[in-house]
Order: sequence, then C-alpha cells, then structure tokens
Amino acid sequence: MLRLLSLLQSHRYWPGPELSQRLEVSPRTLRRDVDRLRELGYQVDAVRGAAGGYQLRAGGSLPPLLLEDEEAVAVAVGLRSAAAGSVAGMDDWSVQALSKVLSLMPPRLRRQMDAVASQTESPGPWEGAPVVDAAVLTTLAQACRDSELVTFDYAAREAEVTHRRVEPLRLVSLGRRWYLVAWDRDRTDWRSFRLDRISAPEPTGQRFRARELPAEDALAFVRQGIRRMPQRHAVRVRLAMPADTLAAQVGRWGTVTPDGAGCVLEMNVDDLDWPVMVLAGSGADFTVESPPELAERVAEVGARFSRSVPATA
Repeated sequence: MLRLLSLLQSHRYWPGPELSQRLEVSPRTLRRDVDRLRELGYQVDAVRGAAGGYQLRAGGSLPPLLLEDEEAVAVAVGLRSAAAGSVAGMDDWSVQALSKVLSLMPPRLRRQMDAVASQTESPGPWEGAPVVDAAVLTTLAQACRDSELVTFDYAAREAEVTHRRVEPLRLVSLGRRWYLVAWDRDRTDWRSFRLDRISAPEPTGQRFRARELPAEDALAFVRQGIRRMPQRHAVRVRLAMPADTLAAQVGRWGTVTPDGAGCVLEMNVDDLDWPVMVLAGSGADFTVESPPELAERVAEVGARFSRSVPATA
C-alpha cells in the first residue's frame, strides 16, 4: 500500500494494468489497497473499464506525504533555506515545518542534510532586499501551474499603478528579486513583473493555452529584459587584476576588458550595492572612474570598515 501511495504521488494518472504490473499484484489486490488509502483520507479517483486507472487528487485536508530519502533531504534543505529567505512570513512557517521533518528523519538522512548545509556557502537575505508577500507568491504559482488567467495591480518603476490581465507562465527567482513571466493581454506582448510590486492578485477561473515564449526559457527572458532596462548608473572601474579572473566573478552582469596588466570593469546598475560587493570581493586595488556616487559609496563603506577595527596601541 505504501508503494502504491508513492507511485500515485509521483504521477498524475496511472492505468490500472500498469500499476498492477509495477506492484506485482493482482487487480483485485490493487483495488483493495486503493480502498485502504481512501479510508486513510486520500482522495483516489478511479476510472472503470479495461482502459481505466487511478489518480490521486487534492482533498479537503493535507494527508500524510510519503517521501523518498532523496526527496526528504531536498525538502529539509529547502525549508532551511526558506527560513532565511525574502518571502514575508515564510521564515516562521519554514522553521515549524523543518522541525516536524527533522523529528521524523532517521539519523542517516540527518547526516546527509547536515553535510549539504555545512558544505554550502549561503549569504542569507540581503539587507534592503525587496520582500515578497507569501500570498502573492503562492497565488501566482498556482495560476502558473493551472494555466489560469490572473489579474492584479502593478506599480511599475516611477509610474502609476495599473491593472493587469495576464496569462502567467513561470516564476523566476533571480538575485534578490522574484519575477513573474506572463503574456499581458491588454498590451498583447510578453512581460516580466517584479513580485514585490504586485498587489491583489486574483485568479479568474479562465483557462488558456500557453503561448510560445520568445526566449530559451523564462530565466533567459527575465535576463534579457534586465539588460534592456535603462539603469541609473553607468559604472567604470580600473582594477589591478587579470581580466579572466574578474570576469569569472562578475559573470553576465558586467563587461570586463583587459587593460595592460589589469582590466576595466563596466556595469549598468540600478543601485550601487552590487558593484561595491564585486569590488570588495575582488581582492585587488582599483580606481573608480565613474560615477561619482560609486566613489562616494566606496569611501563610505571603507570608512565604516575602518571604524570597526579596534585601534592598536
């Protein structure tokens, strides 16, 4: 019966003969085990006939879940990460859920989870990072999953709040922000929306057929939009370090050009926190050429660091 539950949880619909073959039981035994699951509160739909089968559906309450070892470790690691995340209210719920998972974990799985946690470097939530409403996140995630038209109010940058009707495709977590990739029906074009600027999302109950996204995937689409977006600061810095070393640290978020024994870093950014972090982590001497605001921010951060070091006798 437990093997049956595991299979039903991992697949939307199972033909009866295929389930019987997988479990190596007769159709009669399969029907009896399905009845036992129903008695325990699992909603199992059955289709009669030679081509019939079984499907586990959501009920009025959440029944116990059966997780494979690897799934249990993944859930525990994910909950630990969510406890330090940027979704409002998720931290408390994640801690409670994590405590329940840990209380039932056998020692060998706890060791696996601890190994993943101890060997992973995580900076935790960024100071000043935009916070996403958990209700907004879950509502949009379900709309993406169900291909359901959704409406919401959106506060674009330096613009008035507008009402949107969109066909949601996918959620993207990138850097410090969450994005929704969706087809905007009123503007008849693809758009990416920051979740921290979305309010009052409402599913409409209207289904749609997914359109073809003009990008490799949703993540690539969001990155393309960010690169096209006008930024407030054009950063240019000279660093005394090899260009390839810095390029590996910066990735796609900047352009690194060799310059003699050193290199030049150019970035277009909306705020200066990211270039300051890149420069601090480079481990190299550098000269800020532009903008003046970056030089002021570097001086401010440097002075704060200096004040944190105790004066020597």
